[in-house]
Amino acid sequence: MTRLVIVDDDAMVRTGLRLILGGEPDFDLVGEAEDGLRAMDVVRDLRPDVVLLDIRMPDQDGLITTELLRAQPGPPRILVLTTFDADDMVLRALRLGADGFLLKDTPPPRMIEAVRAVAKGEPVLSPSVARQVIAAATGGSGPARPRAREKLNRLTERELEVAVEVARGRSNAEIAEGLHMSVATVKANITRIFAKLGTDNRVQVAMKVRDAGLL
Repeated sequence: MTRLVIVDDDAMVRTGLRLILGGEPDFDLVGEAEDGLRAMDVVRDLRPDVVLLDIRMPDQDGLITTELLRAQPGPPRILVLTTFDADDMVLRALRLGADGFLLKDTPPPRMIEAVRAVAKGEPVLSPSVARQVIAAATGGSGPARPRAREKLNRLTERELEVAVEVARGRSNAEIAEGLHMSVATVKANITRIFAKLGTDNRVQVAMKVRDAGLL
């Protein structure tokens, strides 16, 4: 069972998410919170696997909440929810450690699929905003590019190949097939990539690859 907590200041949104996710046999909706401050207590007490987190809330928004949750030992996966299809706060949330984001009007089947993917550690980007996020992450040749390339220089040639495939949104099985590796070897490479880059999810790896201009 994947334990879920919903954090949103809109009661109607929370109700809608309960209706979408509550009927799935592999989901356990263990709690809710109406703002980021309350979310900290709920997550500490209930230890969910995934938090569905609104990015715009009073008192403590999704950015601060993401950063604080990621700093906890054994943090949950974080799936950021947004109403807007081009929100710079989303990009900032990803850099702070969110595992992905979706628009709130995402169709229910896609929402369910996304939660399952995030629970497995796979990145999720809403298709309608992925292009804007990628453009923002790779735009220009500012200070992010040399920093990203310096970090990627820590990787072996094979690890860099895997990192680029992660940035392209490939699953472990797809990477294994494309690079003629076993899935277990792909997973081992990704573990080493996380350690060398100082990241703990695939979205952060993808953003470093994009910052370096390798896509």
